[in-house]
Amino acid sequence: MSKYDVIVLGSGPGGYVTAIRASQLGFKTAVIEKESLGGVCLNWGCIPTKALLKSAQVFDYLKHAEDYGLQVKSYDKNFDAVVNRSRKVAEGMSKGVQFLMKKNKIDIISGYGKIKAGKKVDVNGTEYTAEHIIIATGSRSRELPSIPQDGEKVIGYRKAMTLEKQPKKLIIVGSGAIGIEFAYFYNAMGTEVTVVEYMPRIVPVEDEEISKQLARSFKKSGIKIMTSTEVTAVDTSGKGVKATVKTKKGEDILEADVLLSAVGIKTNLENIGLEDVGIVTDRDKILVNDFYQTNMPGYYAIGDVTAGPALAHVASAEGILCVEKIAGQHVEALDYGNIPGCTYCSPEVASVGLTEAQAKEQGYEIKVGKFPFSASGKASASGNTEGFVKVIFDAKYGEWLGCHMIGAGVTDMIAEAVLGRKLETTGHEVLKTVHPHPTMSEAVMEAVADAYDEVIHI
Repeated sequence: MSKYDVIVLGSGPGGYVTAIRASQLGFKTAVIEKESLGGVCLNWGCIPTKALLKSAQVFDYLKHAEDYGLQVKSYDKNFDAVVNRSRKVAEGMSKGVQFLMKKNKIDIISGYGKIKAGKKVDVNGTEYTAEHIIIATGSRSRELPSIPQDGEKVIGYRKAMTLEKQPKKLIIVGSGAIGIEFAYFYNAMGTEVTVVEYMPRIVPVEDEEISKQLARSFKKSGIKIMTSTEVTAVDTSGKGVKATVKTKKGEDILEADVLLSAVGIKTNLENIGLEDVGIVTDRDKILVNDFYQTNMPGYYAIGDVTAGPALAHVASAEGILCVEKIAGQHVEALDYGNIPGCTYCSPEVASVGLTEAQAKEQGYEIKVGKFPFSASGKASASGNTEGFVKVIFDAKYGEWLGCHMIGAGVTDMIAEAVLGRKLETTGHEVLKTVHPHPTMSEAVMEAVADAYDEVIHI
């Protein structure tokens, strides 16, 4: 039986980051992984999807070359080559994690891990033991009873990344980040896309003005959007797929080559030994305290399997905090009210903190500022004038309650608001911080200026 200080079950952005930090803190560490190092994020999620989206963006630029004074006489797409590039990027990242494991002297145990009582983990019949076992098994595409996935005509996000043939028509059910990013990608590549959303607006977790702007941008690109619509049944008996949808006006049938179900995620909790150990779960999540300790001493859980937002950067932050607490360091609980969310379609969407509606519901007297990229010199020069930055402040104390952006490059810009909120920055402090010109980031300063009736450029 091999003994460790820390064993991490799963090597996604939660697991491998946790293992590295544990090793840095002096713990003898092992990671158990049943597939590829890096988990879903590096192999089937965050990274390879961004590679696909970049190809779509470049293809978009070629379509609009004349807008930049350029003539491109002949261009086309190679769908297979686009998919292959995405897979190569993922493979490169997975190899990078292998290097990091070796550099940090972390043992990689390949196989299916199952936790046992007595601080043990069984991997394909071999037992390992550790003082601290951290569960980071992540999640997968959720299946609805009305939309069973067959992997061919009704698919999840993994298959959507590696389709052998580009569909002419695609139905996407769900308009969260996954659904929206695939809607942009396939539409840009020339597929006729219909997005079906059960809620009254797309990207429903975002500020309402962001949702409206993205809907306008998508419709302008030729994407059909159906909100307040439910898929009640799918029929795959014919050549393609027929989806029965229920709308406010009644029932309708949509036809396509493929239907992508992007209705959320299902945590990977089955058959990992939770019941054998006595670890408590609730509504498909492992219950943990502020430092990710389960009800059983020596067993912890981070990432998608816990109640926090199912985001890679959240899993990483939780894992680091978890092992630093184990090491006896003074750590503070993660502030889940200051987690940025990003959607990498075009235009991009990024946000942190309260929406305008949430701020009002919580009783704040607020100041709201908005700056459109159409008034930005850098945006005009780069040909990306769609979208805006919106900021929300507490009128009484100047606290930065929320920041919401839609436009080119905003997923990189949102970090300013996250850091500002972490440092309890006030509106006046942002306003008096000199931003470089010409940049897209000036829009943050200008939006704050608008909130305080000091805006210059609109």
